[in-house]
Amino acid sequence: MTNKSLDIQQFLDQDQKKDLLRILTAGSVDDGKSTLIGRLLFDSKKLYDDQLATLERDSKRVGHAGDDIDYALLLDGLKAEREQGITIDVAYRYFSTNKRKFIIADTPGHEQYTRNMVTGASTANLAIILIDARKGVITQTKRHTFLVSLLGIKHVVVAVNKMDLKEYSQDVFDSICEDYKNFAAKLDIPDIHYFPLSALKGDNVVDISDKMPWYKGRSILNFLEKVHVSSDRNFDDMRFPVQYVNRPDINFRGFAATVASGIIKKGEEVMSLPSGQKSRIKEIVTFDGELDEAFPPQSVTITLEDEIDASRGDMLVYPDNIPNISQHIESMLVWMDEAPMDKDMQFFIKHANNSTRAFVQSIDYRVDVNTLEKTKVDTFNLNDIGKVQITTAKPLFFDAYKRNRQTGSFILIDPITHNTAAVGMIIGKSKNSQSRATIIKGQVYKVSTTQEAENKYNELKLKGRTVVRLDQKAIENQFGDTLSEDILNKMVEMLLGEGIDVVKGF
Repeated sequence: MTNKSLDIQQFLDQDQKKDLLRILTAGSVDDGKSTLIGRLLFDSKKLYDDQLATLERDSKRVGHAGDDIDYALLLDGLKAEREQGITIDVAYRYFSTNKRKFIIADTPGHEQYTRNMVTGASTANLAIILIDARKGVITQTKRHTFLVSLLGIKHVVVAVNKMDLKEYSQDVFDSICEDYKNFAAKLDIPDIHYFPLSALKGDNVVDISDKMPWYKGRSILNFLEKVHVSSDRNFDDMRFPVQYVNRPDINFRGFAATVASGIIKKGEEVMSLPSGQKSRIKEIVTFDGELDEAFPPQSVTITLEDEIDASRGDMLVYPDNIPNISQHIESMLVWMDEAPMDKDMQFFIKHANNSTRAFVQSIDYRVDVNTLEKTKVDTFNLNDIGKVQITTAKPLFFDAYKRNRQTGSFILIDPITHNTAAVGMIIGKSKNSQSRATIIKGQVYKVSTTQEAENKYNELKLKGRTVVRLDQKAIENQFGDTLSEDILNKMVEMLLGEGIDVVKGF
């Protein structure tokens, strides 16, 4: 019994130490994304007996693979997906082999679900782009490749699927690969690999197929087990965005966060932004004990030799390697809200562990994701992508997204619905960047009646503005008759400086 328990513990320890690969799958309708993932699970013996029995039963009842098992049913779980034979929502599946652990995001191929694909791609290390051998490189293939490039995924597997329907022709495979290479040359994707396969039949998925003797490469699973992605992380620029100040008692004060990038070393001098105060790292504390150094994506608490002012949203960096500091950001933006962009609205921006208010100052262009053409527009609608200039209420500490995905990305939140309105990938400082800080000041709206004050207040709230009523009735209700004109004017000035609108009058 002791030996058996020891074997189980060794297995669990070994499994814990396995590398994790996050994979995105993308492709057009019926290219076979869900089928490929289902085949990976099936051929790698990662399905339980009851799952297999259910799969065989569902394949006969609602499958789309004829007499064969419909492996796509392992992922297409929504009723609408099964009825239409398509993927609508992002489906995540976990499995592991003896060499690696995998999390696969099966994303929808339809253009109307672009935001779903962006969600699945936001954490991916590698993308599998499927191409139907009968159709070749089509518009959706180009759109998905552009999105993969935009989101900074450096490793791409081009899986030419359904080769069985083209009699496993090498000429067909070579022609598709050449077309894809010509398009991908315009984009920033450093590592692309090509595989001919049949997901339904299992050719070149887990094992090399004898039906394509002309193919001398590896199977997809063999490649996925060995592809090197750990060096994709930024280990050069130390960024520690403070998430929480840990103060359990008077003898301990530490700063807790996930290491965004770089390597934190005990004894190194660090600077706190925005204060500019410096100190040295005294301890790097974890649940399992102290460390001499920490690196992404470890979550640690660090203590400093000196008491410095730092709290949530601040960032600890090395003094000789600081990020960009600005209120003006140039960014690629993906609009994810069903409501069109309102440029008068002040959004909440969440960047690293920092939050503040922000607005879209201007739209440079929108990209047609199908043709890559750039068009001048006045607003963004659902799934639109383009370059914008954003101004924030206080400076952010950021790097370009291409250099550092953790400190180069952000989300915009609708202040009324609290929905995620957009996701952004920072290019750098805005062309409108100025040396001095720009404050988003509030405005005074003068009214003459209580009804007019109430209407203006509601109107501003609907636009997402932060607003305070200081009309006569509101003042009497809150302060009585004790509020002097001088104090009122100082209060208005303070509110405006904080970017808060004031409804004032009569």
